[in-house]
Amino acid sequence: MSAGGGALPLQAVPEAEALRAQVSGSSFYAAMRLMPRREREAMFAIYAFCRQVDDIADDGTRPRALRARELDRWRADLAALYAGAPAGRAAFLAPAVRDFGLRQADFLAVIDGMAMDVEADLRAPDEATLDLYCDRVASAVGRLSTRVFGMEEAPGLALARDLGRALQLTNILRDLDEDAAIGRLYLPAELLRQAGIESDDPATVLADARVEAACRVLAGRAEAYFATADRLLRGRPRGRLLAPRLMQAVYSALLRDMRAAGWAPPRRRVRIGKPRLLALVARCWLMR
Repeated sequence: MSAGGGALPLQAVPEAEALRAQVSGSSFYAAMRLMPRREREAMFAIYAFCRQVDDIADDGTRPRALRARELDRWRADLAALYAGAPAGRAAFLAPAVRDFGLRQADFLAVIDGMAMDVEADLRAPDEATLDLYCDRVASAVGRLSTRVFGMEEAPGLALARDLGRALQLTNILRDLDEDAAIGRLYLPAELLRQAGIESDDPATVLADARVEAACRVLAGRAEAYFATADRLLRGRPRGRLLAPRLMQAVYSALLRDMRAAGWAPPRRRVRIGKPRLLALVARCWLMR
């Protein structure tokens, strides 16, 4: 592709400063600050793209058809970007695409994941649908990110697959009540049935103490993905791996805390405080 004259700087993206402020205390931002500037800016561009399409998917104030058209506009802008034409809202991605060879298919996969939420609120999807969703909204972001990290193809794809799914399953388990408030329930139907729950209504499921059993099985799967990703990282593949190490450390700590607290109602949202986050940053820095 040609990423020439039409490229917008990231600062020109609407709400760019608000996005920076939003993530300033997060593990994501901590990980980015440890990266060289060029890689850091590319990662923030990827994040800004994800944030904008995610906001479209989550905007319950607008009709689904309108949100679907907004996602189609993003697809068209990406097509223009990769064709070297004026790329509209996607123009700010041009430097990252040019510098790191980011693939159009991975950006489109993220949009396809958001489209799953736009088409209908996911409620107790089957296992295959949940895995597809995780691949699109998380592992596809990982595939973009591992190219910025400078990883070779095979280990990069493996890390994106396993760490992406581990992070997304942890998010699902952390955000049960927030997702239910907007009509969504990502716990798979098979695990709910195994726990004796037949309903797919978010409020009904989350008020049932048996949801604990389904969550623990899903947590075990996340832990298995974390373990596989950890083995890959410990093999020291080529690349700047501090950021994925930190994300793994933070989210696996979140998962351990959730396991200790449990998922039976009433639940409390588990958080990693700033002192603990700084300690994890220091540990990952020493292990680099």
